Amino acid sequence: MAYSPSPKKAGLPREVLKWLQSLDLSFSTKNVRRDFSNGCLVAEIFSWYFPKDFHMHSYENGASLPTKQSNWSQIEKFFVKQNISLSKEVIDGTIHCKPGAAELLVQDIYSILTNRRIQSIQRVEQGFTDKAYQEQLPMVARATASVAIKNNLCLSEVIAEPNIIANQRKVLDIIHRHIERRKEERNQEPNRFNVRPTLGEQAVRIASLLAHQSEPELQINSSVAAC
Repeated sequence: MAYSPSPKKAGLPREVLKWLQSLDLSFSTKNVRRDFSNGCLVAEIFSWYFPKDFHMHSYENGASLPTKQSNWSQIEKFFVKQNISLSKEVIDGTIHCKPGAAELLVQDIYSILTNRRIQSIQRVEQGFTDKAYQEQLPMVARATASVAIKNNLCLSEVIAEPNIIANQRKVLDIIHRHIERRKEERNQEPNRFNVRPTLGEQAVRIASLLAHQSEPELQINSSVAAC
């Protein structure tokens, strides 16, 4: 049986989608994770509100990591200038197409520019992992440790952060999460994993006789013992 790969599309609240459509952007958003990764759409959105600060000819609509970093560098300088607070983790997650990062970024931008609170905010997994997607799959189709590393550590992340120790830590974190998830699965379906009860779990526990005696009986027994 074949299973579909991790979905590249993720939903945005309806009010945010309607807002994006009202801006008459150069191209419509079909794949949030891909369309916002290079920063061009983000720059175009802000150009509607700050036309003097954004000149679209300065941004290149490309998919390479240097192009993304160049575009976002300009955008982040504007954020500092205008004292706009957007999480660096969310921006990096968007650049590297991490699950849920671009969706959260667009929602934050919507709230900042419109001063409106989103009615139904989309929940995303902490650290922008594929945990939510994996939980939707049957256990037989869920990722192995090596696939989990591939799914949650993009090549662009390694290139952007060439520090070997930092990347090793990321790999170890992914493996740790994978092991913890496997433990949860074993607890949920012990029969599937042929998990046998331990000797302590199999042992019959006989309640203490004193626990079954009533308080008057204990007092009588204590009095007899004292005599």
